[in-house]
Amino acid sequence: MTVTLPLAEMTNAEKLELLHVIWEDLDKTTLNEMPLPEWQQAELAERERRIASGEEVFHDWDTLKVELRKELEGRY
Repeated sequence: MTVTLPLAEMTNAEKLELLHVIWEDLDKTTLNEMPLPEWQQAELAERERRIASGEEVFHDWDTLKVELRKELEGRY
């Protein structure tokens, strides 16, 4: 199946909306049925291991923004 779209005539907002519609459709169907590649499975297993062992540290977004702003103030 070949689909031809008037991309040159579409605004960026229209193109983004089209991407959103396609992604939502994929999310409802295909993505849930696709197995993860082996490298992604390995990465997820490693992340789970680091979380379980306490090697990973999580910060809430508001605290992190404050810390980043303080760090960046000295650079600029």
